[in-house]
Amino acid sequence: MKPRSGDRIQPTAQAVGATISSTPQAPTGRKKPLSLMTRRRWIADEISGNHAALTGAHAVHLARVLRARIGQEFDILANGVLHLARVATINEDRIEFELGEAIPAEAATVQLTLLLAIFKFDRMEWAIEKATELGVSRIIPIIARRTDTHLAAAAVKRTDRWRRIALQAAEQSRRTSPPEVADSMKIRDAASLPSPLKIVLSEVERQNQLKDVLAASMDNEILLAVGPQGGWTDDELQLFRDHGWLAASLGPTILRAETAAIAAAAITMSESQG
Repeated sequence: MKPRSGDRIQPTAQAVGATISSTPQAPTGRKKPLSLMTRRRWIADEISGNHAALTGAHAVHLARVLRARIGQEFDILANGVLHLARVATINEDRIEFELGEAIPAEAATVQLTLLLAIFKFDRMEWAIEKATELGVSRIIPIIARRTDTHLAAAAVKRTDRWRRIALQAAEQSRRTSPPEVADSMKIRDAASLPSPLKIVLSEVERQNQLKDVLAASMDNEILLAVGPQGGWTDDELQLFRDHGWLAASLGPTILRAETAAIAAAAITMSESQG
């Protein structure tokens, strides 16, 4: 089946990798000299003891497109632990691995939750993909006053797709786990979420720049809210203030929601890790 025009995410996962040594067999049975090949990373769909499996589109892509072979090595994330794994069995829609040694993985130093007021789905998907690549820990779609009614209604059916996008982006960017993509939430519930540092991007803020707000805090657990096309309403900004949120600006220019989300996430991750 051909993908629909404009559909950014293929029903298969992408992965990039590090390098390892491999010793493929020559046709005569003699070993070739050691050579370098790309070792790709995947997040297991099923785990049982020292075995893991990829299923569905995951397995189809690895079997048909990447032409996986018995004995081939990959990085497999199982229950948040990264393992060197070898392909044990290959079926059309299921590939099983034997999990080997655990590979040390760098722990995240910043726990950033990105609250995205729902906007056009193609742009929303792009924002989720890039936020995942940047290391965002959690993404919460928000129904704001200026969220289009039909988008708010359709968001419930989009959640699974957003989670697949996050999973694929996590594999591509070699994360140890995908971000949590929560169910859509009304703004009143979102405003009351707890966190040591809560920042709402505001177009009307003139004094506090996002970078300055982050520099004044030592917290590594952060909530960051990005408004819909057209921005937050005055009563929504007041609601945030009433719940202890700090307003911040990205500068004098007006950005699209997806641009603001990625710029703010990049700044937050960089400043907080520095």
